[in-house]
Amino acid sequence: MTLTFSRLFQLVVALSVVPCIARAENWPMWRGPSGDGISREAELPVTWNDSPESSENILWKTPIPGRGYSSPIVWEYHLFLTTCLEESQERALLSVDKKSGEILWQKTVLTSPLESRHKFNSYASATPATDGENVFVAFLKITGETVEARNVGKPREVTAGSVIVVAYDFQGEKVWETSVGEFASVHGFCSCPVIYKETVIINGDHDGESYLAALDRASGEIRWKIPRPNQTRSYVTPIVREFGGREQLIMSGSHCVTSYDPATGEELWRVDGPTEQFVASMVADDRYVFLSAGFPTYHVMAVDPLGTGDVTDSHVLWHETSAKCYVPSPIRVEDYLFVADDHGIANCFDAASGERLWRGRFGRHFSTSLTATDEYVYFLDDDGKTTVVRPADELVVVAENELNEECRASPALSDGRIYIRGLNHLFCIGNN
Repeated sequence: MTLTFSRLFQLVVALSVVPCIARAENWPMWRGPSGDGISREAELPVTWNDSPESSENILWKTPIPGRGYSSPIVWEYHLFLTTCLEESQERALLSVDKKSGEILWQKTVLTSPLESRHKFNSYASATPATDGENVFVAFLKITGETVEARNVGKPREVTAGSVIVVAYDFQGEKVWETSVGEFASVHGFCSCPVIYKETVIINGDHDGESYLAALDRASGEIRWKIPRPNQTRSYVTPIVREFGGREQLIMSGSHCVTSYDPATGEELWRVDGPTEQFVASMVADDRYVFLSAGFPTYHVMAVDPLGTGDVTDSHVLWHETSAKCYVPSPIRVEDYLFVADDHGIANCFDAASGERLWRGRFGRHFSTSLTATDEYVYFLDDDGKTTVVRPADELVVVAENELNEECRASPALSDGRIYIRGLNHLFCIGNN
């Protein structure tokens, strides 16, 4: 029997067998096929440059209409990304030819007033997801009403709306649309859809009646929806892994770290804290899960996922507070956990013990999440410079690469190419 790409992807996500992925041909959702920024490819470019004077390993460069901080995703010959055309208040989905960079089609997902947001957020920050048949996008639809902001230092009014998830086929035809629930946050919206078997899971943490929901992938019908505790905004994309013979959907956010049964939404275990707000997605190896956060205090932690119930005092393996990381998601490679400090500093921890092995300043500020292969870790800063390091006990910088365009979106790695979205262009980087 021959497996199609779509079926192979479904099996990978369903079984969570991350070590078995031999070649990540597709990059189908936020942080790739396993949701942790890892590519199993061995021939990705290490050096590149784009400047008026010279261009190295830039295969194509396409202007992108509007603005957005969502990352591109890749399936076979297609790239997809979202954007916001601020003057017309349109949120749109774009299909781009992977080989040439040509924009194949652009579809308006919704038109609504622009929401309140943080200066580091955009109106199109949620990365889409695809199962090889449809593309799933999430936006905030503003009603025009305002509510009093919660969990803020000074009183203010913020926009209110509802989370809309929409499915499109690869020809740009709408398949279904679902309103998942209400949403209000002084920092705006970002919730990346996650595909689990026959469902699309969406995080609805906000400063109100927060929730976690699973939608039927074929129809958009809500299969299950559960309340989230503490009703505090977070922007974390869950990961799905199997530990101890049980599948777990694991996420931080809303004053806690929580594991759920992804089939039902039943809570499996919880760590209270360690802080109020979370943005970075978690990562895992074959034994433990790791997080970085946050606001108002900073934390890097390792947790044993084999517990049940409240495991705050029993299953935290190590806890470090010296790395000031909030937005960028970390990455786990070999024996190391790499964390990008928002302030432009890279940190490398021993994943087993939590000992910090090295730190180094790579740039002015980090917003993007880390990506890696088995050989290299890529740190992309806000100014478009990517520092490539080799996993080791000491800092080993392999290359520093300039795009000369600001970047807020995380890279996508697929089929020997690196796709980076700048503020104005989508770049395809490959070995010439």
